[in-house]
Amino acid sequence: MSSPAIDRPARTLPAIRNAGRMPASGRLGRRVRVLCVLVALSALALAWGGSALALDRPFIGTLEKTAVVGSTIPANGDLNPYGIVNVTRSAGSLVAGDILVSNFNNFENLQGTGTTIVQLTPSGRLSLFAQINPATLPGPCPGGVGLTTALAILPQGFVVVGSLPTADGTAATAQSGCLIVLDSTGHVVQTISGPPINGPWDMTSVAAGQNATLFVTNVLNGTVASGETPVDEGTVVRIRVRVREGHLPKVTSMAVIADGFPERTDPAALVVGPTGVALGDDGKLYVADTQGNRIAAVPGAMSRQTPLGGAGMTVAAGGYLNNPLGLTLAPNGDVLSANANDGNIVESTPAGAEFQPLDTGAGGGGLFGLAVTPTSRGVYFVDDSSNTLALQH
Repeated sequence: MSSPAIDRPARTLPAIRNAGRMPASGRLGRRVRVLCVLVALSALALAWGGSALALDRPFIGTLEKTAVVGSTIPANGDLNPYGIVNVTRSAGSLVAGDILVSNFNNFENLQGTGTTIVQLTPSGRLSLFAQINPATLPGPCPGGVGLTTALAILPQGFVVVGSLPTADGTAATAQSGCLIVLDSTGHVVQTISGPPINGPWDMTSVAAGQNATLFVTNVLNGTVASGETPVDEGTVVRIRVRVREGHLPKVTSMAVIADGFPERTDPAALVVGPTGVALGDDGKLYVADTQGNRIAAVPGAMSRQTPLGGAGMTVAAGGYLNNPLGLTLAPNGDVLSANANDGNIVESTPAGAEFQPLDTGAGGGGLFGLAVTPTSRGVYFVDDSSNTLALQH
């Protein structure tokens, strides 16, 4: 199967062609030319580096073992781990190398009622990063608190988590929610709400200096009214944030950059709609279209001025995909997605090829958030079936 590496420009190829034009003659000239070609080919292999290996073996093909890192259940009994993000820089209570996980259900296992973010060390030691009280939020969050897969860390250690709350664990009582912003010690400092945020389901972020950009999928546009009948109203919202030292994050703009994603309510999953998102180096945003059973893309996501309709451009559909949820990028640029229905991780190339899936053992309904380890030698994933964080390496 193909790999992103074959689409990369072979910048050393001109050197191979030029090698045959060197001013040498006779046997010595042939030896010089052969030597130059070999040197150029070696340079080409070095330029491709690890990506050249992707031609023969996908990233998930290098992951051979599954290990349970630790439980994600805090003292209040919250269940159903959803979101996951690596802590890359220490600040406040955040420790570089640790992993944050958000819980969607409360101790009664009611969906859309989880209020905790836990922090785990790579060795599995669990601590509570935050327990969010819906009664003391510093800003509006229609419906309250029910933490989703949307979880990200901004500069200065601010943590952003999505809330799609319910009153009783059913979609009938779901409300639009908000994004909740916490400082590096786990205290809520603000909320981001109102149109176009409506049921924030998953999220990714990128930062440059004091500026950060969030990409958020939303799954409640017309969903509750239509029930289990799919409606093509799911969106991806881009939120630009300025984060200056000593100040709270300031939203500078919000815009829908893609729409038309199918979404519906579901008794087992609460809502099915666009979920995982990840931004490629070329500015293309990949989206897990769960209901459509495909991986979509939104080109020019950082600069797009008008929404891309039709649920984005199809990258991969069907095949080994089985209702993808969480999504992240592999070190080789491929897309890793977590299947909702069988617990497999699927690797798809940007060209749409799919590799043999990796069975995590989580089973159907077990997988949600994914995150490549800081060493790029494994993948962390939450196992909802056992309420644990696991590592595939």
